[in-house]
Amino acid sequence: MKLLILSCNTGQGHNAAGKAVAEEMERQGIAWEMKDVMQFAGSHTSKTVEEIYVKVTTKTPWLFEGAYKAGEWISSSKRKSPVYLANIHYAHSLYEYIRQEKIDGVVMPHLFPAEAMTYIRRHFDRTIPCYGIATDYTCIPFWEETELDYYFVPPLRAGESFLEKGIPAEKLITTGIPVSAKFWEKTDRKEARERLHLPMEKTVFLVMTGSMGYGSTAELVEKLAGQGGKDAAVIVMTGRNGKLKRELESRDYGAVHVEVLPYTDQISLYMDACDVLLTKPGGLTSTEAAVKHVPMIHTKPIPGCETINAAFFSDYGMAVCASDTASAAKEAFLLAGDEKKKEEMRQRQREVIPERAAETICSFIVNDLKKR
Repeated sequence: MKLLILSCNTGQGHNAAGKAVAEEMERQGIAWEMKDVMQFAGSHTSKTVEEIYVKVTTKTPWLFEGAYKAGEWISSSKRKSPVYLANIHYAHSLYEYIRQEKIDGVVMPHLFPAEAMTYIRRHFDRTIPCYGIATDYTCIPFWEETELDYYFVPPLRAGESFLEKGIPAEKLITTGIPVSAKFWEKTDRKEARERLHLPMEKTVFLVMTGSMGYGSTAELVEKLAGQGGKDAAVIVMTGRNGKLKRELESRDYGAVHVEVLPYTDQISLYMDACDVLLTKPGGLTSTEAAVKHVPMIHTKPIPGCETINAAFFSDYGMAVCASDTASAAKEAFLLAGDEKKKEEMRQRQREVIPERAAETICSFIVNDLKKR
C-alpha cells in the first residue's frame, strides 16, 4: 500500500496537516510520499503561487477578503469555478505520476489538488481513492465542487458547513484537524522552560504570527511590553519574515524580557512553556494550541476562513477574540491572571477538539483501502 499526500504552499497549515498524516502513516507502517501539487504545473509555479499568496495576504488583505467573498458567492456544486479550471492544466502530468508510481490512494489537505483529482476522476480514472482534509473550521469555497470519496472535517457546526454546501453526509467523516503527535504530548511547564532557557517566575506570553509573519506584530509586542514590566516575558515567533525579525530586534522594550525567534521546530515546547498564546486564528496553529490545552488570544485574522475560525473558537469558549492590538494585550494579561477562566478554556478545548485526528484519519484510510 502506497499513499500520495498532496499539499500546496499557500500557508504552511496545509503542509503541517499533511505532515501530521505522513507521520502517522509512518507509525502504522504504511508507505507514503508527500508533494507540493504545484510541482506538477512546472518548476517555477510553486514558488510563484507561494509569493503571490504571501504578498496578497500580508500587503493587501482587503484583496484577499474580496476574493474570498467572491468565492463564496460563485461557489456551487452545480458548476465548475475558475479555481477548478486553473488546476486542470497539470492534471494529466499528475495522473501519469500516480500511474507510474502505482499510488493506491491520494490524501489532500488542500483544495487545489482536490480540484485536479476531481478532473482526473471525471476524465481518466474514476477508481483512484481520494480523501480530502479540512484545515479550517468551515467549508471554504469550492470544496463542494470536488468529487472525492471522503472528507475529514472538524466537529460541530464547522463540520456541518460541509453538509450545508451540498457534500453528501455519507462522505463526511468527523475527525477534527490532524496535528503532529508531538502536540498530543505534554511537557511540564518547568521542564519546558528549563529546556528553552526561559525565565521561571515570569508570566510568559507567546506571540505567533504564522509562517509569513502576518499582522501588526510590532505594535502588539509594544503593547504587551508597555503593560508587562519586569514580571513579564514575551516570546515572538516571526516565521520566515526576516524584515519583521529585524524590526522587532531593533526596539527597546525596557525591563520586559523579549525574545525574537525565526522559524523553529520547537513550537510544541514553547506552547508548553507559555502562560498565554497570542496567535492569528489559523486552523492548524489554533488546533495545535487547543490540543495542548493552551489559553489563547486570537489576534487579527487573515480575512476569510480565519475570521470564521476565530468566531468558532470564541463561541465555544476555547479562545478570546481580540479586535485590535490594544485589546489583545489587555485580554492577554486579564487571562494570564484568571486561573478559573484559563481552566474553563482548557476544559472547552478538551471537550470540542479531537486530539488524535491524524491517527483516526490514517486508520480510516487504511481500512477503506483494504476493503477495496
